[in-house]
Amino acid sequence: MYVLRHLHSLTSRPVKLQERIFERLFDVASIAKLDPAEYEAYEESLKVYRDLKNVLDTSREEGREEGREEGREEGERRARERMAEQMREEGIALELIEKVTGVRLRE
Repeated sequence: MYVLRHLHSLTSRPVKLQERIFERLFDVASIAKLDPAEYEAYEESLKVYRDLKNVLDTSREEGREEGREEGREEGERRARERMAEQMREEGIALELIEKVTGVRLRE
């Protein structure tokens, strides 16, 4: 209650109010005492920050998805190559192997 009652006159946080729980209170109080122009600039900076964060988060997620897709494609390609090699070792005709697996083999 002391903090709320004397918040307007505090220039710094008392030692007993250094706990993390009071940080948010003092942050909100410092924003509340901004003049209208400063508050508008603060809100605009928050908007820019949030927009940039959303762009970065979206880019990261798209990059991850692209990486997963490339990994799947690479895995499928390797599996077809292994299958083609096994078929070749079994003596299956190269034309049939290429037709079934889509892998071009050299004689």
